[in-house]
Amino acid sequence: MSTEITASANGPYLVHGDLNLKDSSGQPYDLGDKTKIALCRCGHSENKPFCDGTHKKIGFQSVVTAPTKAG
Repeated sequence: MSTEITASANGPYLVHGDLNLKDSSGQPYDLGDKTKIALCRCGHSENKPFCDGTHKKIGFQSVVTAPTKAG
């Protein structure tokens, strides 16, 4: 299964697929058999790197769109 990452509008990075997440020292997070996680994008989660919904409370706004190729 490939991995897909989506920057949700005004919310977290949604990661689907084969997951292998490590901390800054290279230690893996125990994700069990999960194939879907949400990673904090606003920087205010109390459960980093995972999203805890704080973006809604603080009014985080960011809509990211991929650039399109010209002609």
